[in-house]
Amino acid sequence: MTHTADSPADRLVLDAVGVALSALPARPTQLGQAADARVAVAFSGGIDSSVLLDAVARVAGPSRCIALHVHHGLSPHADRWLAHCESFARERGIAFAAERVEVVCGAGVSVEASARDARYRALDALCEQHGATTLWLAQHADDQAETVLLQLLRGAGVAGLAAMAPEYLPAGAAVTRVRPLLHLLRAQLEQYAAGRALAWVDDESNADTRYARNALRHDVLPALAVHFPGFRDALARTAVHAASAQRLLDELARRDMQAAAHDAGRALSRDALLALDDERALNLLRFWMRSLGLPAASTARLTDALRQLREVGADHSLRIDHAGQALRSYRGQIYWEAGDSAEPADETALVARAASQLAWQGESIWRLPQWRGTFVFAEASADDPGAVPAALLRAAPLTARSRSGGERMRNSEQGPSRTLKNLFQEQGVPAWRRDVPLLYAGDSLLFVPLLGVNRAAWPAPVDAGVADADARYVGIEWREDLLIA
Repeated sequence: MTHTADSPADRLVLDAVGVALSALPARPTQLGQAADARVAVAFSGGIDSSVLLDAVARVAGPSRCIALHVHHGLSPHADRWLAHCESFARERGIAFAAERVEVVCGAGVSVEASARDARYRALDALCEQHGATTLWLAQHADDQAETVLLQLLRGAGVAGLAAMAPEYLPAGAAVTRVRPLLHLLRAQLEQYAAGRALAWVDDESNADTRYARNALRHDVLPALAVHFPGFRDALARTAVHAASAQRLLDELARRDMQAAAHDAGRALSRDALLALDDERALNLLRFWMRSLGLPAASTARLTDALRQLREVGADHSLRIDHAGQALRSYRGQIYWEAGDSAEPADETALVARAASQLAWQGESIWRLPQWRGTFVFAEASADDPGAVPAALLRAAPLTARSRSGGERMRNSEQGPSRTLKNLFQEQGVPAWRRDVPLLYAGDSLLFVPLLGVNRAAWPAPVDAGVADADARYVGIEWREDLLIA
């Protein structure tokens, strides 16, 4: 698409957007033809995102983009900002969508960090809803310089100094995030906005120098610019060098992960981790946590975790807590589990999910989205140890419930009743895999995934009259989503 450039800043911004657009892959349509991918712009209403959205609409066309706004509710002006953003987009013929979020701060987590996490979760969800293939962010060279300086002052490692990448796909994110303006200065964006007579909103919190980034922006960077005019370029080069070094470290971690990973990377072999020297083990731990979508932990915390793993026995209960998760060790594997390390490992993993009920009439599958899996019912012989009388399935409604702790079952005809926790431990089922739906027939526990049928559910022969009506036997199997063909 052609466009008219009115000023050097105008040309710089439009060219940057054009380069980013040309790098997007074509999206296949239902007819097998290629179509232009849809671009989502994270639109706060500030000057940076206003420039980006305006430029994307000019270069790509309004129909190819959508403006996404997140309403945090942290400012008394949030409703006015929402109205401004919607108006700005509508005036340019750009689709607009917004999401209201509640910012909840966890222990030791700042308001800024909590708001940022909530914002990106909402933006990812909006991208999926509206079919956007990339999420464009308006950070620029000044933001990059601030980030590198902040990381230096915090004593960050290579990953921190790499700062913001021009394009990346975070672990667990739905779409790739792109920063087309990362090499442009804030002053150039201001010139573009002035030349286009753009209107934008000012977040009053940006002037509060109690926040570290604002203090750098208002008090430190202007002084640096006087004595070191090229500091932004120098810090950008530092970020590029650090990103290159981090890629090498990540490649090393991937190789170590292949030897140490269990359960699709959800757990690591304790022995494989401890066979590495400290630097390499710490590198693997950082990479593993990023792959799980966990926030980065401090070097001190990871070093302490490694020390505990090296100094104590395999059955030792670790005392490592991070971001609402506890690092656990179980039968030679380590893993992260929601909860506090002071609590018993098994019970902290339990998650209350909505119960589902089915009046079984011979269905072969029962889909349970809340557990991301399916119960499969298939005809079986009476001597199959995993089979139950079909009459038992019909006699009362089937209910799938969450574990609450303390449930018991008998997994052999003559065996004693035992707790599910003990049976899971005996079978070597890791705690993170025990969050499974329990299948009840009426009030009786009938089947437990990974453990099998509860023989106590029908201690006596099924009533003869019922059995004559339906003497078949049915095998029950639980399949997680990834196992469904």
